[in-house]
Amino acid sequence: MFAATLIGMPHIDGHETGDFCWFELGTSDQNGAKAFYSELFGWTIRDTPMGPDAVYTVFELEGRPCAAAYTLMPDLVAKGIPPHWMTYVEGNADAAAEKAQGLGATMFCPPMDVADYGRMVTFQDPTGAVLSVWQSKSHHGTLITGVPGTFCWGELSSQQPEKAVPFYEAMFGWKMMRGENPGDNYLHIMNGQQMIGGVVPPEHRDPNVPSHWMSYFLVADCDASAAKVTAMGGKVVFGPMTMEKVGRMAYVADPQGAMFALFQPPA
Repeated sequence: MFAATLIGMPHIDGHETGDFCWFELGTSDQNGAKAFYSELFGWTIRDTPMGPDAVYTVFELEGRPCAAAYTLMPDLVAKGIPPHWMTYVEGNADAAAEKAQGLGATMFCPPMDVADYGRMVTFQDPTGAVLSVWQSKSHHGTLITGVPGTFCWGELSSQQPEKAVPFYEAMFGWKMMRGENPGDNYLHIMNGQQMIGGVVPPEHRDPNVPSHWMSYFLVADCDASAAKVTAMGGKVVFGPMTMEKVGRMAYVADPQGAMFALFQPPA
């Protein structure tokens, strides 16, 4: 599996091209989500108007942005899109759209400006997983890392990893590295010299689950956080479980059904 890198200053100024940079919750109950995640991760709230009847919620830690939430629009709900966490990768939105289409991806949202904050594109890879690319302007994504409540790992669970792996290697220049232990088929995603995520081997996933990306968030105590998820109306889907020399983790869902993962590094 993976070993999170937690040493270093938690405050950062931005992200390298190809790094995971922003994490956005589309939800059916924005106020409920704000209460849930504030209690779970200690996030504070900063709301920005998006129009007459909507706000964009930025979650912060130590006064620095770490994630966001918005209410799913009726047209998205009508298409059957459920509450979910969206992962963004730093990059050039227009170049990413052109490259993704050339590699067989489907555009969900063509390149578009988001005020003066940045430019984005959302696509579905050839195996069905959805991902976004963010081109920073005034908004540089999450600006805090390595402390409880921050993103620490991006994980791809694909129905066809044999198609997904070469797609993402060509898309972002990522390198996929196998674990060092015999029989370890988990692939580690390397962006340059930085390990940023992984790919679940087929034998460790339910073949009936659609391809998707999972966002992991760092916690001090996985069991306590998982219990808090349940107490607040969420659900523990898998775990908590320990992987030797890796850490302790759990897959959970918030009260609206958005899935994410909790990760506690080894002592």
